[in-house]
Amino acid sequence: MRESDTKQILEKRFEKLSKHYEALKDYKLLIDKILVNKNIYDQFIFNTLKPEEKAILDAYLKRFSSIQDFLGAKIFSLLLDVAGINSSKMSEVLYYIEKEEIIDSLESWIELREVRNELEHDYPEELEEALIDLKFCIDSFEKLESYYFNSLKFANKYLK
Repeated sequence: MRESDTKQILEKRFEKLSKHYEALKDYKLLIDKILVNKNIYDQFIFNTLKPEEKAILDAYLKRFSSIQDFLGAKIFSLLLDVAGINSSKMSEVLYYIEKEEIIDSLESWIELREVRNELEHDYPEELEEALIDLKFCIDSFEKLESYYFNSLKFANKYLK
C-alpha cells in the first residue's frame, strides 16, 4: 500500500474514532450526573435504576469497547506503518505502541481488554462482578481517553 493511501485510511479511521470518543465522553458526563445521587455500583440501587439510566450505562460500555477495539484493530498498526515501523504480529504492534508511549503499559491495555471482554460475556448474569467491571471501565475513562489522544498526537507527526 502506498504511503499516501495509508495516511488517508488513517485519517478516515480517526474521523470515525472521534465520533465514538465524543459519544463516550457524553455518556461519561451523564453517568457522572447519575453518580451524584446514586451509587450505581450497589446491586440493590442498580436494580432500581430507570431503564434509560441502564441504557446510558450500556451505551457507555458499547462505546468504550468500540474505542478499544478500534484502536487495537484499526489504528495502532497503521500508526506504526506511517512511522515506518515494521510490525506484523499484534504482540509486536503492542510492544511498539507501548515503546512510543501511546499506551502507558501493555499490562494496562490487556487489563482493559480482559475486563471489557468479561462484561460483554457475563453481563448481567453475575451482577456483583459485572458492577465491579462496570466501575473499572467508568473509572478507566481517562486512561482510554489518553490512548486516543496519544494516538492522535503520534499520527499528527506523520499526517502533516
